[in-house]
Amino acid sequence: MNTYRVAEAAEILGVSDDTVRRWVDGGRLAAGTDRGRTVLDGPDLARLAGELADQPDRERTRANAVSARNRLPGIVTRVVKDTVMAQVDVICGPYRMVSLMSAEAADELGLEPGSRAVVSVKSTNVVIERP
Repeated sequence: MNTYRVAEAAEILGVSDDTVRRWVDGGRLAAGTDRGRTVLDGPDLARLAGELADQPDRERTRANAVSARNRLPGIVTRVVKDTVMAQVDVICGPYRMVSLMSAEAADELGLEPGSRAVVSVKSTNVVIERP
């Protein structure tokens, strides 16, 4: 199972570390510990990322103030596969990115809800890689 440190979750969601900690303290995001560090469950983080992407105040996050350039760190929120192709949805800060790739490539990358991913954008092609 994928887990994330608070700083990693903040980067993915495009918010501050303190915001993530407030969400944990307020029960919006579940947390555990690993060797004394707070960790967040990947699928739970993916669920929250999807919820945040649907909220209109998403534009005010830190990610909107930073030039994304061509590489956007994010979290996989959905993978739909058939025998040949896969659709992979990734939330990168305030952005929802969708990539179509072979099902084999999605399997090789181990893409599943909660997986950390980096989306590279080149013209009309969206490429996803694991950090």
